[in-house]
Amino acid sequence: MSDWHDRAVMFDCAGESLVGIVSAPRAPAEVGVLVVVGGPQYRAGSHRQFVLLARYLAARGIPCMRFDYRGMGDATGPAVSFEAVNEDIDASIGAFLKAQSGLRQVVLWGLCDGASAVCLYPAATDKRVAASVLLNPWVHTEAGEAKVFLKHYYLQRLTDPAFWKKLLGGQVSLLRSFGSLFSLLRAAGGGASKSSSPAVVKVEDKGSLPERMVKGLASRTEPLAVFLSGRDYVAREFEQVMASSPDWRSVLGSKGVDVQHFPDADHTFSGVGESDAVAEATFRWLLANGFAQA
Repeated sequence: MSDWHDRAVMFDCAGESLVGIVSAPRAPAEVGVLVVVGGPQYRAGSHRQFVLLARYLAARGIPCMRFDYRGMGDATGPAVSFEAVNEDIDASIGAFLKAQSGLRQVVLWGLCDGASAVCLYPAATDKRVAASVLLNPWVHTEAGEAKVFLKHYYLQRLTDPAFWKKLLGGQVSLLRSFGSLFSLLRAAGGGASKSSSPAVVKVEDKGSLPERMVKGLASRTEPLAVFLSGRDYVAREFEQVMASSPDWRSVLGSKGVDVQHFPDADHTFSGVGESDAVAEATFRWLLANGFAQA
């Protein structure tokens, strides 16, 4: 018999019905991991990443729950943006604690705009939140994206002999290539423009997305981990924001903050062994911070 099992839970959020899957060890635990899904996708994650993470942790004695936001997967209601899921996260924490006997607190774990949603959640006033793990946080602005592409894509292309060989051979359109380059240069000089959200439900702008995210983190005292992929423009944009913002440097330089790099990983850690590497890194970080037992 396995030392863990999956079970479904249904719970209410603002009059809508949400669905979660709890991967539960048979032994009780006081701290579990709540996966805050990046979107638009449902609770399984890309290449079943969240399923594999949840079962990996449960097999090591750590309960883990993944769930669908309103309007996603098997949840009812209109779709909402990652910037408007505080109610969903709040309801899911309550459902997780109710479903898992002995559970007292959760570690919020999010990838991409799921990580952004974790930053925006008012965890400082929610004693049920013990810590947070952010993977490749989405800090997108038009200017930030343009700077990343200029630095990590166009600079590399312009210094690549193969590009010039193709250009001189007529295999690359000169007007198209340099037209795109000049468009990025204009965007990069535009400052921290507001991020655009594909949400059906909009939220009130209160500064750029990176500013709102760091403000949410600055008020917290619980442990924080940040996992960054080596082959991901989202991670590069985050590093760019981190380097240029005193507020972000202050937060990430604080005691109890652990930044880890995965040089060969793409955005969703889809490579062979990369998903397992993140699951193991999560487990070891939980152990190091006293949220799990070896």
